[in-house]
Amino acid sequence: MFYREAGHFHDKYRDEMAIFQIREDRIGIRLLLIAAFVAVPLLHAAGVPPFAGDYLFSAVLTPLLILATAAIGLNLLVGYCGQISLGAGAFMGVGAYAAYNVSVHLPGLPLLATFLLAGAASAVVGLVFGIPSLRIKGLYLAVATLAAQFFLDWAFLRVGWITNYSASGSVTAPPLVIAGWHVDSPVERYLLVLAVAAIVALGAANLVRGNLGRQWMAIRDMDIAAEIIGIRPMQSKLTAFAISSFILGLAGALWAFVNLRAWEPYAFSIDRSFQLLFIVIIGGLGSIIGCFLGAAFIWLLPLAVEGIPRWLSIPIAADAAANLTLGVFGALILITLIFEPHGLARIWAIMKHKLRRWPFPY
Repeated sequence: MFYREAGHFHDKYRDEMAIFQIREDRIGIRLLLIAAFVAVPLLHAAGVPPFAGDYLFSAVLTPLLILATAAIGLNLLVGYCGQISLGAGAFMGVGAYAAYNVSVHLPGLPLLATFLLAGAASAVVGLVFGIPSLRIKGLYLAVATLAAQFFLDWAFLRVGWITNYSASGSVTAPPLVIAGWHVDSPVERYLLVLAVAAIVALGAANLVRGNLGRQWMAIRDMDIAAEIIGIRPMQSKLTAFAISSFILGLAGALWAFVNLRAWEPYAFSIDRSFQLLFIVIIGGLGSIIGCFLGAAFIWLLPLAVEGIPRWLSIPIAADAAANLTLGVFGALILITLIFEPHGLARIWAIMKHKLRRWPFPY
């Protein structure tokens, strides 16, 4: 490790309650944010590979950050509150279509307000479908959220008002303008998504350390004991569903407006729900950094598997490459979960622990 935790003493409660209590951690996260917000766009402007083209921003960084943002929302519900949900993709769809309808019926509303209203609409829908969690849990709750996915998929396809009576069911997002700033280029869209992801991650990290987050974790660990010590399960579970759905709706609006630009209901099908659940499980339940690690694993691994035969100049048919990608992808997921069921966040914690003790083996 490049630094030691010993020698850091806090004489203020504010310092002891900080997210990053060690000075080197604070410096490291600031350098990482500076690199993401400043260095990456400058490298793109200078034409330094691999930042020179638009592919890295359009096909890699922007969707990865949006998926990580959505995974944070799902992790608050599944990882911190212990409520299984298989309808995350549908709540993203609610946010996307809510943002679309707000932009159509209220064209003068600022874009950020549109996104917040989309998140609020998704929170209301999530609150409604979270009511069964008051009576059921476990696999039964998973089935209830799966029903929400099927119902919302049907609504996206059959209710004409949602798509503004589009005959094909596909809709197109309006131009992205924030206070006169036209978010057109891939780098600008990347910066917008990065800012939202950083704010959501910071807010979620503060939330889970507070009173509400501790209530969620008490409900997750032993709901009966939590109720005995004065925690109200109904309030805690419903707030978890509402806040989780708000973040998922916000991520859905970003996915539709910033990443896809034009989309169909299939964009928020059950495949998206499973993808987000895999991100949370592989990244690590109950971990904010695990959401980013899991999103990187899920999004980058298929790109790498597809690219390796091309880099090695190995001729392979397109369908064979697709099947190979699925096979390798599934095998690596199984290997990861077998050797570290707590996800990539746990692997990251073990690496930090080993480095702290290096060169001693204990």
